[in-house]
Amino acid sequence: MLRRHKGRESASSSDSTFYQLRPDCAHNVPDTKFKIKIGKTLSVRKWHAAFTHHGSLHIASVLNRIQSGGVHPAIRGEVWEFLLGCFDPESTFDDRDHIRQARRIQYARWKEQCKHMDPHVGSGKIITAPIITEDGVPIKDPLVLLEAATPDQQASSITTKNGDDADHRLTDKQTIEWKLTLHQIGLDVLRTDRSMVFYEKKENLSKLWDILAVYAWIDKEVGYCQGMSDLCSPMIVLLNDEADAFWCFERLMRRLRGNFRCTQQSVGVENQLQHLASIIQVLDPKLHDHLETLGGGDYLFAFRMFMVLFRRELSFGDSLYLWEMMWALEYDPDMFSTYEESGPATDRSAQGYKPRVKSTRQFGKYERANMKSATNGVDGPVPISVFLVASVLKENSQKLLQEARGLDDIIRILNNVNGNLDAKKACAGALKLHAKYLRKMQGKKA
Repeated sequence: MLRRHKGRESASSSDSTFYQLRPDCAHNVPDTKFKIKIGKTLSVRKWHAAFTHHGSLHIASVLNRIQSGGVHPAIRGEVWEFLLGCFDPESTFDDRDHIRQARRIQYARWKEQCKHMDPHVGSGKIITAPIITEDGVPIKDPLVLLEAATPDQQASSITTKNGDDADHRLTDKQTIEWKLTLHQIGLDVLRTDRSMVFYEKKENLSKLWDILAVYAWIDKEVGYCQGMSDLCSPMIVLLNDEADAFWCFERLMRRLRGNFRCTQQSVGVENQLQHLASIIQVLDPKLHDHLETLGGGDYLFAFRMFMVLFRRELSFGDSLYLWEMMWALEYDPDMFSTYEESGPATDRSAQGYKPRVKSTRQFGKYERANMKSATNGVDGPVPISVFLVASVLKENSQKLLQEARGLDDIIRILNNVNGNLDAKKACAGALKLHAKYLRKMQGKKA
């Protein structure tokens, strides 16, 4: 059922009380620009008022509010479950209760499978050192075990003779590959959002590790890659239940898992980098030529922005504000049914823009523009994140043209974006560039 939140909402207050920073780290992170504004931010009251008696959601009014001023932190987790396609806006309270319960059971089953393969899962411990070799032989180094194992395992394993290792060799390649990632997940978890008071609690760190370990097991094609901890962390902060946080992360990965799919020939994010290059070439050919001259024509300098969606360029609160505006602008009410049909750990499928019975008001502004122009490639419409990165480059175009004399200069200039990027302005800039790009492309076709 819908949770009720109490508390007075000031006319223009910060969300800093929701995402507290450790005093010794406060000066090392960008300032938060997001303010809770009455009449613009989706408030607790407006959110509750958007539901009918049975629980269906008037998504159009919610999208308008989010696009105008983001989401009040007190309800962010609930709202994100709709924005990410965990629930259908036309579902009832009872529908969602049944779905939520079924998903919690499914997550518990997957977690139990992982725990059976490695007892560190669900133990409250985090592995930060390798526990297996690439040949499937368990690593019995005492220092590794003291760091990685539970107390009971330490006592028995340290006394095990090295000659017994071969007897415990694993042969299943998928299990070996999964176990090889566990310590890397642990190392990344310990580096993720450590400026936040929230992660001073070990149970929150272990919750993040468990979710990423389970996801790495169910998504065997992609597994775990660096950067996923930055994407998963907000889900842990916003949603109390571990299973609910997992499913929000799984839905987010439907959009982004292609970025992490790498081969010997290409990086997963290559499609978006190519889209970015094409957009800048059309909208700012002078800048594109300059970047190409400096050896940046592949746009790999923008790699990080795509992989973690501006987490490093913005404060924690502002990155959440940016994400929810992006998702509201891209919102498609058919997301839930599409995801349910395709199953977990799959890509968001490109459906094309066939006539639908739903009102276009139920779609985000960016999605409506794509529908109107019938913009649809092999992989679906270009994500708004590409136009967000393009807006950052356009904003810094003169600086790049005048000061950049090599790739290091490009990276330095873009790194200086930290603390200066405004989430709402960036989204507005992305929409303007998108409209301009569509006009130019349609002009070429005419």
